Amino acid sequence: MLKHIFAYALAGLFIYACATVPMTGRRQLAIIPNSEILPLSYTSYSQVLSEGKVLTNTPEALMVKRVGENIQKAVEQYMADNNMSSHLNGYEWEFRLIDEDIVNAWCMPGGKVVFYTGILPVCKDEDGVAVVMGHEVAHAVANHGRERMSQGLAQQFGGAALSVALAEKPEATRQLFNTAFALGSTYGAILPFSRLHESEADRMGLIFMAMAGYHPSSAPEFWQRMSALSGGAKPPEFVSTHPSDQRRINDLNAAMPEAMKYYKPRN
Repeated sequence: MLKHIFAYALAGLFIYACATVPMTGRRQLAIIPNSEILPLSYTSYSQVLSEGKVLTNTPEALMVKRVGENIQKAVEQYMADNNMSSHLNGYEWEFRLIDEDIVNAWCMPGGKVVFYTGILPVCKDEDGVAVVMGHEVAHAVANHGRERMSQGLAQQFGGAALSVALAEKPEATRQLFNTAFALGSTYGAILPFSRLHESEADRMGLIFMAMAGYHPSSAPEFWQRMSALSGGAKPPEFVSTHPSDQRRINDLNAAMPEAMKYYKPRN
């Protein structure tokens, strides 16, 4: 009987605590407001920066910042045009480069982006940086981390409020936060979100980079280089949280006509 009651309670939670992903329209679980998520995000982001060698005025760091700001403007314009500017309330965009030989980049909730120098050779040029930047920003705009955190709270704490979970089980809750936002991930250009999240961020990121004036054809080219770098050492797609490189390339090519509708070359 208790199991049935719990199941019904969770079903109700999913019905009444949902949000909609911009652009794709997918419904997602959102039992945690950004007003609670963002402070944790910004604290974690500051800690990462304090522990790393942050580059500021190098050509590479300025390029990361420039690309990030261009995509930020495109996102904000898209949200304004679609009466969704409130979706970005509380966002404090920042784009940093850390000097570390890690093939990785990530975006915390609220638009806090970090690139590592190890990914720049795979990016190859500014358009390649825009591929990764668009994808990472898409994760934040789609609130994928909040969705995973909400799912974790529902599974582990029965949908308790984040503040309650932090008060009653602080260590378990912070570990859940770290897992939801993939803190400490050390390999792969894209954070290990679910295949659904990865594919959604691919499509959204492709459009965001096109809006910002970066040619979307750079996206499948980037993943071809990433595939060559991995040397086929990845597990089969059905046991991976990521789409296979080839599936990802195929999906990006399929989405190219949609992205090209938004593309306007930069002056």
